[in-house]
Amino acid sequence: MSTPVGPYSPWRRAGDFVIISGQVGLVAGDNGPTLVEGGAPEQLRQALANAQTVLAEGGATLEQVVKATLFLVDMNDFGPCNEVWVEVFSPPRPTRSAIGVAQLPLGARAEVELWAYAPVN
Repeated sequence: MSTPVGPYSPWRRAGDFVIISGQVGLVAGDNGPTLVEGGAPEQLRQALANAQTVLAEGGATLEQVVKATLFLVDMNDFGPCNEVWVEVFSPPRPTRSAIGVAQLPLGARAEVELWAYAPVN
């Protein structure tokens, strides 16, 4: 899902960087986008799949991600979300900050923002 749910760009290129807006675990549905079932780890897995699509639109890949920010409504999900992170990102993994927040858009439990270094040839 790369259609934004607000008044912002899903991605922007700044020189050799592709920066994507925060992604949550949305999937397309008959009545519009909905969050995947389950908690933060399942939503993070879908958010990263969505991020892969958005990065591709900007000419980048997950392998080119150098910086990430992970937002969690419940920091008890930190460990399970780390397991998803290891599934998706191979070493050397991007640098990352994890931030506990009170609330995320659409009632999401996890959101991820990525910066990729993707030089233009």
